[in-house]
Amino acid sequence: MYNPKSKIASEFICDDEIRSAISYAKENCDNRELIDGILRKAAEFKGITHREAALLLECDDPEVTEAVYRLANEIKHRFYGNRIVMFAPLYLSNYCVNGCVYCPYHAKNKDIRRKKLTQEEIRAEVIALQDMGHKRLALEAGEHPLKNPIEYILESIRTIYDIKHKNGAIRRVNVNIAATTVENYRRLRDAGIGTYILFQETYNKTAYEALHPTGPKSDYAWHTEAMDRAMQGGIDDVGIGVLFGLETFRYDFVGLLMHAEHLEATYGVGPHTISVPRLCKADDVDTDDFENAVPDDIFFKIVALIRIAVPYTGMIISTRESKKSRERLLELGITQMSGGSRTSVGGYVKPEESDENSAQFDISDNRTLEEVVSWLLDLDHIPSFCTACYREGRTGDRFMTLLKNGQISNCCLPNALLTLKEYLKDYASPETCEKGERMIKRLLQSVPRESVRAKASSYLDEIENGKRDFRF
Repeated sequence: MYNPKSKIASEFICDDEIRSAISYAKENCDNRELIDGILRKAAEFKGITHREAALLLECDDPEVTEAVYRLANEIKHRFYGNRIVMFAPLYLSNYCVNGCVYCPYHAKNKDIRRKKLTQEEIRAEVIALQDMGHKRLALEAGEHPLKNPIEYILESIRTIYDIKHKNGAIRRVNVNIAATTVENYRRLRDAGIGTYILFQETYNKTAYEALHPTGPKSDYAWHTEAMDRAMQGGIDDVGIGVLFGLETFRYDFVGLLMHAEHLEATYGVGPHTISVPRLCKADDVDTDDFENAVPDDIFFKIVALIRIAVPYTGMIISTRESKKSRERLLELGITQMSGGSRTSVGGYVKPEESDENSAQFDISDNRTLEEVVSWLLDLDHIPSFCTACYREGRTGDRFMTLLKNGQISNCCLPNALLTLKEYLKDYASPETCEKGERMIKRLLQSVPRESVRAKASSYLDEIENGKRDFRF
């Protein structure tokens, strides 16, 4: 029944194929000749299959693990350089009708403080985020057809794009809301969203249904086929992910890669991003109630293997992870991270509310955006606030084509430096500014094309003199 080109969930995420791939990996985990062949294939930077990745995950030979880490780092730098795109989540509402047992938003939780932002409150939250320096947001909302209808989401997007405060502007709004119809995805596209993001939570249908006992989200097929409907609605940048720790890591790792393969096979372009959250503590959620927690060593290898399997896909890590974990993951494939995040509704204007019981999950990395930016500079990563590809129409297969042929560096590197310059001028402390200026001066010479390098230098001068929003 396995068919990666099928649009039926049970056929492109086929339970028999996942279990067969896991068995294949266990049977061959000591087959060094086969493993070395997969590593050679991975070194061509064109990806590997879910079966091949499962085998590398199962092999516990330290030499193989080190080879995996080395390849992941090489692939990340080949396609994305040392750029790290910055964003922040914006929670609009925690009203929800679903019964997800791992999320404190579930309908039966009577203790959580429920809240839905008005458009004026959204405006205040966005201004607070702009005053930090953010240019890219990920909208989050619980699923509630009366409290959070699509019209509310669309109105909120219009509000966000309309806000211009000092030199601040949100230039890209990504949307992480419940699975919906083709028509609603078309409306989101027309509203100018960036990426549509939806996590599968787990690809194991039996486990999924147990974890989602009530509400619209309990329909496994409707949820799993959401990206197909989004593509049909004209959204060609989609982001997938699982919540590692709900099901066995082997199952969800293989399922995640199969989903990426399905999108590539069916639409000619895989996911724009893959997120790798791990289950963590929240209001009435105790991680001790879940037996599939993923330890650091396995989690790091999972991230590295996702990078190897889908070398062209952006990878996102949230503030669920600690500073120490995030630092390690930067070297294994991560290309986007949040900074200064709040997971409560209204938490940017009133930070103290993030400590109350309105948050979706507990944050491990509580640093401000500037602290994260300064830290990235110390690690020789470029904190990028770039949104140029989305606004220049380089989405879907157009973006992937530039990435695969290596031409994206003539856009992404100078755009990263330009947006870093804006951040330094408008928001950074003198110490951070000094570090950032040194990086810009040094890396400007790395822009491959001379004409682009010269133009970028001119744009940097104009930013210094007060102008904003230049892009390639």
